[in-house]
Amino acid sequence: MRFGEIGADGQPFLSSSRQSIITSLLSAGTFVGALGQAFTSDRFGRRGSILIWSAIFTVGTAIQTATTFSIVQITIGRFIAGLGVGALSAIVPLYNGETAPKALRGTLLVLYQLQIIIGIFLSYLIDLGTHTIDGSASWRIPVGLQMIWGLILLSGIFFLPESPRHLLALGKESQARAVIAQLNSVPETDIIVVEAIEELELGIRAENDGGKATWMECFSTRNMLWKRTLNGMMLQFIQQLNGQNFYYYYGDTFFQSSGTQLSPYVIQTILGAVSVAGTVPALYMIESVGRRNSLLWGSVLEGICSLIAGVVGHITLAAPNTPNDQLTPRNRSGGSTLIAFAVLHVFSYSMFWGPTPWVYLGESFPLRVRPKGIALGSATNWLWNFLLSFFAPRIAARIGPLILLIFFGMLVFGFGYVWLFIPETKGLSLEEVDEMYRSGVKPWKSSSWRPSEKHMHEQAHEVKEDKHEKE
Repeated sequence: MRFGEIGADGQPFLSSSRQSIITSLLSAGTFVGALGQAFTSDRFGRRGSILIWSAIFTVGTAIQTATTFSIVQITIGRFIAGLGVGALSAIVPLYNGETAPKALRGTLLVLYQLQIIIGIFLSYLIDLGTHTIDGSASWRIPVGLQMIWGLILLSGIFFLPESPRHLLALGKESQARAVIAQLNSVPETDIIVVEAIEELELGIRAENDGGKATWMECFSTRNMLWKRTLNGMMLQFIQQLNGQNFYYYYGDTFFQSSGTQLSPYVIQTILGAVSVAGTVPALYMIESVGRRNSLLWGSVLEGICSLIAGVVGHITLAAPNTPNDQLTPRNRSGGSTLIAFAVLHVFSYSMFWGPTPWVYLGESFPLRVRPKGIALGSATNWLWNFLLSFFAPRIAARIGPLILLIFFGMLVFGFGYVWLFIPETKGLSLEEVDEMYRSGVKPWKSSSWRPSEKHMHEQAHEVKEDKHEKE
């Protein structure tokens, strides 16, 4: 065994403490990286920051792949790779949110989430195909293949433009104008470009009046920043405690109690396929249904699934490690019910709570504090991801399927929180989102709110059309 120890009986084994170290160092890296990108995205630009963190991720992956017998080397490699993963989880939604036309922003941010889900699913397929290989190739192949995606991102970023908002903040108006025109497929003199530049310049001037932004400003009363930061962090917190990740990490323990002959690798792959299928409809629903309704609907559907799965599993499942020939028809039918609602839970999560918090996070902050606000939300996500992976197996060992009732309670809380505090941002530019927060509109009335600047632009457009008609 490469990374284990020799027990008193002379047999090699991998202790739980070493497993914990190898697993948790990645999560520690993601937390640090999510915060660290806030320092690079302003200094080196969104595009340059993606380049830097992609390189860091690729180096971390290379260190892991080159490991022979050193547990220190592989854990350091995982920490370094985690830095890149955490940073990119924050900077990519930031970049997408700032470059996408507002009509497509939600769809593109969901597409970002879909690509992540597809990547995870592909990793499950690779694990399924390599875990039976003898020797180090069983783990070197899945780990080493990650370098390919890092290199694709490293080279691909050279073909993408810099964020126009960042360019304007640096005083590069001509470049920003050209990027906006390119992204909207219109000439630089088009009204869309003119209005976008005016909105951005107005917002940047207002933001620069307060001097250099600090981390504490994210929690200030200015422009309701404390509320936006809290909303972004709370949505990430609730997302991690939806219960969906629990099925991936530890669901196979319960599934085995139902009498299934499927291996954990197959179960993991099936759940990954369900996630992909669930995320595809979100591409349409994020703009048709909206952010707020997506979260509300998801809370209800996932809450029903976790409640039924938890109660049925507690009443009917056999004790863990019960031999298959000792399972009763009641055990098997109860297990089948748990699996069915687990699949529905994962599907509902992928459609609603999986992508929507990232969409909301990417469009909630003004340019002045956007990297820091997104960093705090992303870091919250990774922190609770680590805490879930650390504590969930211990809790499940004590109370079994009843742990799903904890997730049910969190979904009930999530429904109430979204109803009371999360406004609808569908169809608004990032500057209009800023105006909505400053207006103090109630979240449950936000879907009918219209920005004053939009009325001004509409009126100006009507005046120009009347002028053309008279001519």
